Formats: sequence, structure tokens, C-alpha cells
Amino acid sequence: MERRMIDLHCDALSKLQLNRELQFFDDERLDVNVERMIQGGVGVQCFAIYLSEKLGKPQMSHILDQLDLYTSEIVAQGIMPISTAQELEQAEKQGRLGGLLSIEGADGLEGNLHYVKVCYERGVRLLGLTWNYANWAADGILEPRGGGLTPAGRELVRFCQRLGIILDVSHLSVKGFWELASMAEAAGTPLIASHSNAYKVCPHARNLQDDQISALISLDGRIGITFVPWFVKQTKTVERMDILPHLDHVCALGGEKHIMFGSDFDGIERHVKGLEHAGKYEEWADLLLKYYPEELVSGWLYGNAKVFLKRWLP
Repeated sequence: MERRMIDLHCDALSKLQLNRELQFFDDERLDVNVERMIQGGVGVQCFAIYLSEKLGKPQMSHILDQLDLYTSEIVAQGIMPISTAQELEQAEKQGRLGGLLSIEGADGLEGNLHYVKVCYERGVRLLGLTWNYANWAADGILEPRGGGLTPAGRELVRFCQRLGIILDVSHLSVKGFWELASMAEAAGTPLIASHSNAYKVCPHARNLQDDQISALISLDGRIGITFVPWFVKQTKTVERMDILPHLDHVCALGGEKHIMFGSDFDGIERHVKGLEHAGKYEEWADLLLKYYPEELVSGWLYGNAKVFLKRWLP
């Protein structure tokens, strides 16, 4: 079985921005680094541009800073930047480690569509409209009023659809989810949830309800099962085995070909036991193979995300 992982979400860039001493090659303070990617067989890692609240008011300069860090700290270590389907193919053929770029929360784009285009030209290919709270584009899942997309947010969605930026529903309010799903269906454009689990298995607000999972499946989207312990199980200690019911549940809804992984490494202080960093993916694959057929497992680890990206990257 091919042991090449695609992970659709980590926050290493945000950590690098907050601590300039970190070295992406082998710094153990990073859950994701070059050595751990090699150890875990991570072929492609999606690096999210998440602006920490520690930076103050989110602005485009913070996004540009992370884009520069991506080039100087990550690409400089031999990670191949992937922004097209052809580059994805090339990285695979050459056995290179690849990097994708996403933006987690449109806050720093300051409502300026020109800034979106600048990010696209710098290689950003995925965008989550919000983090947990409200911004100029939409309400996040923890915003008490539970609003949907703003008029500016709808304009942003249409602009991303024209440009070819894949939209991500993780963190979005329920109302925003359904508005975005309706826009995606009408435009024939893709949607993912980069790092969310099944609400039915673990009732955390950030997880997806069954009808949301079904909607993503019907749109031929993807669901990145995540390793955030409190999205997996509401107990003090969370084991790798506790993730399996989420996989089973999405499969029961018809989503076996729509599952991928979005670890949220470097975005969490507490980890699932046995999944503390990207180097643990090899052992995770071994565990999955004890319970599921090889074809399913290789799809979840790599194939499902690869098929999706090859279709939707320019």
C-alpha cells in the first residue's frame, strides 16, 4: 500500500510567525517539520495562514508576512510549493515533499478582493471564510447570533469561485454553511471541511451535523477528519481508537470516498495519544489497516484528497 499522506490542515506558519527562533527542518517544538513529514510519510501538507489574536487587529501585512515565511522557512527547506494539479503530479512522481497554502479566516484580507487576488498569485488555493467568530465576510460557529454570510462575504465567495480558490466550511456558522453550500451547488464549485469531525459521535459545535456531512458528500466535497482531542471525544484522555467511530459514521452516511485527514497539528496544545505530531502517521496507517480494507485506508490517507485536488487545482 502506498504510504503517502496528504494532511489538509496545520498551523505551523502561525507558530513560525509568533516565534522567529523556530527552525522548520527539525525543531521539535513544531508538530510538523521536515523530519517529521519524512518520518510519517506526509507527501503533501497544507499550511494554513491563521492570524493569531496575539498579533492584534488582523491585516493584510500579517498574511504577507506568513507568505514570506512560507518561502523563507518552509520552501527553503526543500518543500515543493504546489499550486496546480500538474505540480501535484510532479511532486508525486519525483517523490518530493509538497506544500499547499490555505487561509483560515478572511479577517486579514480586510474586505479587499484585490488582496484575495494577491494571495492567489502567491499560491493560496484554499480559503475558510471565518475562524470561530464574526468577521466582515461571515459569522463563525461560536458567534452567538449565528448569522450567515454578509453581502461582502457573498461577493468574496463569488470571487473565489471565479478565481478557482477552494472554499472551506470548517469554523463556519450553521447558517453560513448552508448559504455557502447553496452557492457552491449553483456554481458547480467545490467545498471541503478541512478539519472537522462528526457531531453525532462527539457533540462539539465545531463538528458537522449529519445533514452537513450528507451535503458535502452530495457536492462531492471532502471532510478532513481531525485530531483535535475535544472534537474526537469529550474525555480527559483521547486515544487513536476514539477517532474510528468518526470514520465509521461518515462511511455510514455514504462518505467513504470523501474522507481525508486535517490534523490541526501546531494549532493544538493537547494531542490524541499516539498522534502527537506528523511523524506518527505511519503508525496511524498501521492501526487503520487492522480494522479497514487497504483500499479504504489508502483513500483516506492520500487518494481521496489527491483525486479532489487534481480535479480542482488549476
